[in-house]
Amino acid sequence: MTDSDIRRALHDAMLKELLRKIQAGEATAADLNVARQYLKDANFTGVPETNPQIQRLGGMVLPFTNEPDEHGFAN
Repeated sequence: MTDSDIRRALHDAMLKELLRKIQAGEATAADLNVARQYLKDANFTGVPETNPQIQRLGGMVLPFTNEPDEHGFAN
């Protein structure tokens, strides 16, 4: 096995395990941070026109308002 083969196998194994954890609902905050950083480092950008999941996110109503809560912080 060459160094390139080893790097490719490690890369594939890491991504498969991260995806498994995320899909199973077992991902920790650290796992999600690794996935986020990987996507950022890989210059991944979500284009709403070609990605239905991002389109759905754009249409969601988030449970936040600009009204202050009882402590004076924006909600």
